[in-house]
Amino acid sequence: MKLVKPDEMREIDKRAIEEVGIPSIVLMENAGRGTVDEIEKEFGSVASKKMVVVCGKGNNGGDGFVIARWLIKRKAGVTVFLIGKEKDISGDARINLEILLKMDTEIKEIINKDGLLLLSKSLNNADIVVDAIFGTGFKGTIKGIAKDIIEVLNCANLPVVSIDIPSGLNAECGSVENVCVKATLTCTMCLPKRGLYLYPGRMYRGELRVIDIGTPHSLFNNVVVELTDISLASAILPQRPPYGHKGTFGKVLVLAGSPGLTGAATLASLSVLKSGAGLVYLGVPHSLNNILEAKATEAVTIPLPETSAHTLSSSAMGTLDTYIEGIDVIAIGPGVGVHTDTRKLVLEIMETANSPVIIDADGINNLDRSDFGNNHSPLVLTPHPGELSRLIGESIDYIDKNRIDVAINLAREWNVVLVLKGAPTVIASADGRCYLNTTGNSALATAGSGDVLTGVIAGLCAQRTDLLQSAVLGVYIHGLSGDLAAEEKTDYGVIAGDVMENIPEAIKRIVDKRKKDI
Repeated sequence: MKLVKPDEMREIDKRAIEEVGIPSIVLMENAGRGTVDEIEKEFGSVASKKMVVVCGKGNNGGDGFVIARWLIKRKAGVTVFLIGKEKDISGDARINLEILLKMDTEIKEIINKDGLLLLSKSLNNADIVVDAIFGTGFKGTIKGIAKDIIEVLNCANLPVVSIDIPSGLNAECGSVENVCVKATLTCTMCLPKRGLYLYPGRMYRGELRVIDIGTPHSLFNNVVVELTDISLASAILPQRPPYGHKGTFGKVLVLAGSPGLTGAATLASLSVLKSGAGLVYLGVPHSLNNILEAKATEAVTIPLPETSAHTLSSSAMGTLDTYIEGIDVIAIGPGVGVHTDTRKLVLEIMETANSPVIIDADGINNLDRSDFGNNHSPLVLTPHPGELSRLIGESIDYIDKNRIDVAINLAREWNVVLVLKGAPTVIASADGRCYLNTTGNSALATAGSGDVLTGVIAGLCAQRTDLLQSAVLGVYIHGLSGDLAAEEKTDYGVIAGDVMENIPEAIKRIVDKRKKDI
């Protein structure tokens, strides 16, 4: 499913009206009726339920008027509040207001403290409240009576249904300036908005339902951001021919490890195998080889020349040349350490390798922004915001608030697949495609989690999966593995090894989905 910015949604609505010829009043009608359908799916029949609908003066309020009418038709008891005066309502919202008035529905205006008190009394006797105050065009700080109303709604201890977006939430970036409705259910129109999936907005939306308002899907073609869900994952997951052998499922070279960070090398290399690759070579500093042979028994270890700090040396290329020719994917960086000579190795790998290269952790920390351009192997970079902040000279806060656009722009500028880790992780490619991941939780905020992700992406890519799709699917599997681990151990008790151990079960869930869809 596509994920839109507010201005993209406005353009889609405009084209639906002007090019396709769907009257805007029809779109509003479909939005309201579809929302009532979802309310009944979530809370049961509204017949005899006491409903309060709080409307703003714009089109979001117009949706609220339609919702009120359909609630009345389905025999709910409905009280409608308007923030402002009836005379200020115009356009399609005005038409739907007039219909309500002709149905002998009283509209209670909230323009002062008396109206606020009346709302509070109505909420005391209500079953459900509908938030139709502000729509996706809202930005900034809420003041005055609107702020008081939202605070009253949040204190009412009632299920709240928000229309399109919880009032007070920035639909583009998910930010909240001061107050925001805490929805139980959000019914968003046509396509989900970015702010509903970005934090902190995701914490305010409650359950999310997307209402089909009749807009043709052909109008969505220019939207570049997609959500990664299990249906997409099942479509990407590589097939597993029963006659396959190690070579069929690919060979991965992992270059990792330094003193104190042998765990990173272990997690990355074993995650390659748990993701389905046939063989993993683990290149490590010579002095650490005995340790890794014991810790990563299923990997073929390669002792390599090292620096005086016992990190991988650029002279390791002489040894690696005998392996690289038959390798399908190279992953470099987990626990590899930061050193001038190790940097030379990372640069030589990324500039000369014939196979895709995945660079993570210290692999990224050894590089500068000027190192990226068009003259390199196919690359996947997997930075977290801190690593990316150093590379591009922007604050972590800036990156977190603009993570989708930052990922899209840098992937294009650097000609890479960029995996911007975080909540949520964003995957972008040089051709402008972008995916927002929907799995994962705070259990993944643990040392070594990123090393597991590197291994999963490498393992999938080795199985002849497209580089971007390997990253998209790898992030999804990694997040789902974290979700499964947290189900057993809570978000507090999960370590990276638990995430790795759940990779097979995560893949099984995706396989089961694919079998079900056949």
